[in-house]
Amino acid sequence: MISAVVLARDEERHLPDCLATLYWADEVLVLDSGSRDATPRLAEKAGARVVHRPFTHYGDQRQAALGLAEHAWVFFVDADERVPSALAEEVRRVAADETRPEVGWWVPRRNYFWGREVRHSGWAPDHQLRLLRRDAARYDPTQIVHEVAQLDGPAGYLTNSLIHVNYESWGEFWRKQALFARHEGEKLAARGIRWKPWNIILQPLRAFHRRYIQWQGWKDGLLGLRLALAMAWWEGAAYLELRRLTVGSNR
Repeated sequence: MISAVVLARDEERHLPDCLATLYWADEVLVLDSGSRDATPRLAEKAGARVVHRPFTHYGDQRQAALGLAEHAWVFFVDADERVPSALAEEVRRVAADETRPEVGWWVPRRNYFWGREVRHSGWAPDHQLRLLRRDAARYDPTQIVHEVAQLDGPAGYLTNSLIHVNYESWGEFWRKQALFARHEGEKLAARGIRWKPWNIILQPLRAFHRRYIQWQGWKDGLLGLRLALAMAWWEGAAYLELRRLTVGSNR
């Protein structure tokens, strides 16, 4: 049996459409971290079990959700994601097959930016480790963002994709990337990476080359170019955050 889990805060715009695609789950759990809008009420109206828990960071929140879920398998879905029926059928099929050795499954994800699917640039196939056997998975409590579960066993790859309504405006994109850049700077500092002046030039250049050339962002046209430039900018911002956090200790 499967618990579908959604981490949410102020997601009244996205949550109803997300929950409508989770009808197949044996339990739908919404872990709310202090919503100030109608998120909890809409979740309860859709039949979800709502648990309130203050937000610390994503790794800790997902670990808490594993402990709160009622069933053997947990399928994590973000509020701005949708589960097509083909993916739902595949999830139920592999979770019900007790002869399989996999304790986790990577799910491909189709990302839409401002209504357009991004097929390259590092956003496709964008596999996410989302289907977990609860007794064989755990999250690193130090993983603040872009958290990935650690598994006590092998993982497989599903073939059907999640739909991710990623960003609806450039403003939303820049706000979220600013948060990610700050967290990335904190991670670099925690790993003992030292600030060097050339980081502010070389790291953005590498980020642009990776997304636009190596990951063929040029095939996404003008959108691919804009995304590669934007991600290069935020790579530089992460290293500026590293400088802010560590430059004093390097003197």
